[in-house]
Amino acid sequence: MQLIIDTDVGVDDAQAIMLALTHPGLTVEAITAVSGNTTLDNVVRNIFTVLDVMQAADIPVYRGAECPLLPDLWERDPNVHGGDGLGDLPDRPPTHREVEAEPAAVALVRLANESPGELTLIALGPLTNIALACRLDPDFPQKIKQFVFMGGTISAFGNTRIVTAEFNVHCDPEAAYIVLDAFPQSVMLSWETTMQHAFPWEQYDALAAIPTAAGRFFRDTSRTTRALLQRYPQVPGYLLPDPLAMAILLDPDLIQASSQHYVTVELNGRSTRGQTVIDYLGLHGREPNVEIITGLDTGGVYAMFERALS
Repeated sequence: MQLIIDTDVGVDDAQAIMLALTHPGLTVEAITAVSGNTTLDNVVRNIFTVLDVMQAADIPVYRGAECPLLPDLWERDPNVHGGDGLGDLPDRPPTHREVEAEPAAVALVRLANESPGELTLIALGPLTNIALACRLDPDFPQKIKQFVFMGGTISAFGNTRIVTAEFNVHCDPEAAYIVLDAFPQSVMLSWETTMQHAFPWEQYDALAAIPTAAGRFFRDTSRTTRALLQRYPQVPGYLLPDPLAMAILLDPDLIQASSQHYVTVELNGRSTRGQTVIDYLGLHGREPNVEIITGLDTGGVYAMFERALS
């Protein structure tokens, strides 16, 4: 697999990248940065930190969008990912890595043109970079082998001030609308599926106790997130939004339930802007454009984490 990762690296994005970097038979061709969980400068810095911790070979990293396509009023919550996006990680060593000069959207189009039909693309943050690539080259989606994204809701159970919307789509609804309209087929890992497939806290504790550089990084970056999650009785354990999306891409056999539907994004509703709208009954008469993952093997995901951190 030849993989491009588009990401707004916060804590769970970092964990997803760690899974990819340690998966056999996979090459990360590029990482594109987008603002979301934290500022774009922090995102680029966080990507470099993950690559350094995992002792990864040089992977091109491209700066992308610093803001949504349209001005909006969404706000980051430092209680989720810390002020730096990695749980306020202390004592970071300096890095030798440097960001590429080419903008992310331009790089996405170029890479797709250089290897049409060969690249898999996963989006772990707002879809701004990918929407821009679709506008730069309307044929861009057809040149991507597979597109997987973490985002959206399937039953209006959101995690933003627009309570029906999930964060990544909420950050840039217009971008999500453009991407879902442009790609003939996508794979979606929703917020509700994340809520239903948490690691029990004893499993989290076991991973955090792994005595390696990667294990310590996992523990140190996730402390802020753990403290937040444990304040909510509705949360069943340690949540894994981006790692679950990455896991099903790396090993499709982990998927236990899914369905195909037409999906778009609400742009205008005062209380629903950014909600993913799913035509479960086919009433729009539109061809399904998204495979929605609703069930997966968390035991297999846990084994993937053990391998990555060990």
